[in-house]
Amino acid sequence: MVWGCFVNNTPGPLVIIEETINARKYLDILEKHFLPFCDSLDEENAYIFQDDNAAVHRAKIVIDWKDDNLIGSLPWPAQSPDLNPIEHVWDYLERRVRGRSPTPKSKADLVSALQEEWVTISPEYLENLVSSMPRRVHAVIDNKGHPTKY
Repeated sequence: MVWGCFVNNTPGPLVIIEETINARKYLDILEKHFLPFCDSLDEENAYIFQDDNAAVHRAKIVIDWKDDNLIGSLPWPAQSPDLNPIEHVWDYLERRVRGRSPTPKSKADLVSALQEEWVTISPEYLENLVSSMPRRVHAVIDNKGHPTKY
């Protein structure tokens, strides 16, 4: 499993997760990877944190940690992957890794390929995903919460 983030046109860390994810592990990722990344951003890169309704994202210790660290989150409707641009990044990353020749043959090769492809994601691609958010939100509202083209 991998975890990653981006703000505007800037990719954050890509974290390889070896063990089963739980609230404590997710919190550890946020503390060790997300916060330092956010602290490195200039004031121009204001952000709204997005995660989904996975149990580890909604655990009390995670919510309390976000509150303690003044991390504002986008309210997340149930069953709504249409709103999360990171899903498009995962799809893009998967296509890039699958398109490599030779394809990764081991876990180490896969991790290396993921990390190499992660840093080549274009700033324009990420920026386009961010700028699509108002359209995504309106599409979900217009479609009364049902799936959209996104």
